[in-house]
Amino acid sequence: MKVLNLYAGLGGNRKLWKDVEVTAVEKNKSIAAIYKEHFIEDNIVVGDAHNFLMENYMNYDFIWSSPPCPTHSRLRLMGTKNNSYSAVFPDMKLYEEILFLKHYFDGKWVVENVKSYYEPLIKPIQVDRHYFWSNFHITPIDIGYGGNIKKGRAGELSKIKGFDISKYKLDGRRKDSAIRSYINPKLGKHILDCAFKLQQIKIIN
Repeated sequence: MKVLNLYAGLGGNRKLWKDVEVTAVEKNKSIAAIYKEHFIEDNIVVGDAHNFLMENYMNYDFIWSSPPCPTHSRLRLMGTKNNSYSAVFPDMKLYEEILFLKHYFDGKWVVENVKSYYEPLIKPIQVDRHYFWSNFHITPIDIGYGGNIKKGRAGELSKIKGFDISKYKLDGRRKDSAIRSYINPKLGKHILDCAFKLQQIKIIN
């Protein structure tokens, strides 16, 4: 099965996937290098995931997209109230990709993002701490992080997420931000199972 993993980051969602041929797209070269070190069999593309989706969507069976979330997050909104951040327009690439996949892509797809500070323009489902938009049913799952991932430094977050990035140097990205975005591998596997394996079991039964 050919999988496209957009905005791949450190690859938490991909860690437990089996029997798949993965193309991962990540624009940060240092983060892409970490991904490649852990998933040497994957094809890594360093570039713009949004454009790659438009030009290559028809070549895959399953697409996972996790567009950048800061402009949609409640943390960003709260930060503007105490002058920690400047106000910005929400990045509408999130909804562009949802609509594009819904109407043009024939395979299974899922778009992931944080819980937003506004009522979503397209209704998602919430699983764990994430919003998901998809063309298949996603069942509930309790991950259980064993810590507060909303706060904390990179070292603390690495222990919670189970992925240590202390030895790496990141260019243009804070380590705490990178590890906070690391999706729990159990959740990543659960989503893929919901797209294919659970559906197959239902058909067989």
